[in-house]
Amino acid sequence: MSTARVNGVELYYELNGSGPPLALVHGSWGDHHNWDLVAPALAESFQVLTYDRRGHSASERPSEQGSVLEDADDLAGLIEELDLAPAHVAGNSFGAVIALRAAARNPEVFRTMIVHEPPLFPVLAGTEFEPALAEVQRRIAGVVELLEAGEDEGAARLFADTIAFGPDAWDEQLTQEMRDVFVSNAPTFLDETRDPESLQIDLESLAGFDKPALLTDGTESAPFFGPVVDMVADALPRSKRVTIDGADHLPHVSVPRAYVELIDGFAR
Repeated sequence: MSTARVNGVELYYELNGSGPPLALVHGSWGDHHNWDLVAPALAESFQVLTYDRRGHSASERPSEQGSVLEDADDLAGLIEELDLAPAHVAGNSFGAVIALRAAARNPEVFRTMIVHEPPLFPVLAGTEFEPALAEVQRRIAGVVELLEAGEDEGAARLFADTIAFGPDAWDEQLTQEMRDVFVSNAPTFLDETRDPESLQIDLESLAGFDKPALLTDGTESAPFFGPVVDMVADALPRSKRVTIDGADHLPHVSVPRAYVELIDGFAR
């Protein structure tokens, strides 16, 4: 079991393969196992770093309120601590938000950036997509209400079925192991929702990131992700925008082979 102390927190990580470094950043509720279906194939071309973000699974869970900026600095700090900079960085969901925040704060640790469906929903305010913003905020509020009532499993189910994936995903798409991890990490998701900065970003802050960036969404994802991805892609100077056929909010789970090929091709 490998751990590194970064920004005062003990982070669990795994390094596999050889080649250019590639850091994979998981989203809310999950852990490094989110990448199990793609990490071995990626390790044939890259030195792959997977880790549990602070507050998740085998990493330390601080008792005080956390912030997305701490997560962003953890990512940059871990890459530097392991002497992997500059690295390709791929982030999914809230992991994509963390990658974007880290790219704005520490661009020097990046070689390229690949982000899938960052839930930066507030950027939709004042646009034609404002009804979508209101709907996703309503769904998140329902999840938070259950978490505050101590109903972690019900909250995890609601999140999977109404935000991340689709109806019945909890029962039909997620394995029992994935469901257990969701429930275990539910308190950290509640902590994230209490951080006023968690889903916010100043799009202008991305203008200084001059490395290649790949922005993706999936054909099977909820419709409120695509407009966010479009706006983030427009803010990055060297971005490529791709919609992954057959993918949902977790392309590394729903279409792992296609996702590996996409990352491999872009990074090369």
